[in-house]
Amino acid sequence: MPSPEFDLVVFDWDGTLMDSTPTITRCIQAACRDLGLPVPADELASHVIGLGLRDALQMAAPTLDPAHYPRLSERYRFHYLIGDKDTVLFNGVRELLDELRARGRFLAVATGKSRVGLNRALEAAGLMRMFDATRCADETFSKPHPAMLQELTRELGQDLRRTVMIGDTTHDLQMAKSAGSASVAVAYGGAHPREQLEALSPDFCAGSVTELREWLLERV
Repeated sequence: MPSPEFDLVVFDWDGTLMDSTPTITRCIQAACRDLGLPVPADELASHVIGLGLRDALQMAAPTLDPAHYPRLSERYRFHYLIGDKDTVLFNGVRELLDELRARGRFLAVATGKSRVGLNRALEAAGLMRMFDATRCADETFSKPHPAMLQELTRELGQDLRRTVMIGDTTHDLQMAKSAGSASVAVAYGGAHPREQLEALSPDFCAGSVTELREWLLERV
């Protein structure tokens, strides 16, 4: 058996492990509607997924006075908590994580969610003990800054050159490129179009969890 290429596999959460892109898009639009703001089209509302909440809402509602960002954030969280119960893991994700764990690989999450939001999602999915480390946007720099990957590798004693970042947005791929790690785009999440993902030259672009699994298991 050839030597593995990667010791650490880092996943984005929303749109990569969790099928939550449509829910987040609707919640951003509903929050803007609540405040009487122009409602962003689906493409814009989904494009900001993966960023920290404040950065995402700034892009989605550029006309809003910054003094009112907390109010917009509150309305987004209100709608998300209502819709959160409808989000589920993509089919095959749990089995993929189990296989990676069985092979002794380090697993991590780098997400634009808040710490409270990620912990709630991990608990609901029964994955609280699956990951060796996690980073959230309210703990460090938001994507596409490389800090999340830099901090995760330092915490786990791993090499960025033997780390792969997996995500459904250009923010994930830009973060990986800046950090010096490998990257895999997933085109099944729906946040960013496949052509935008491929334009950043990831090591692979998966059209399904099955394709992601096949590519990963040949390299870990």
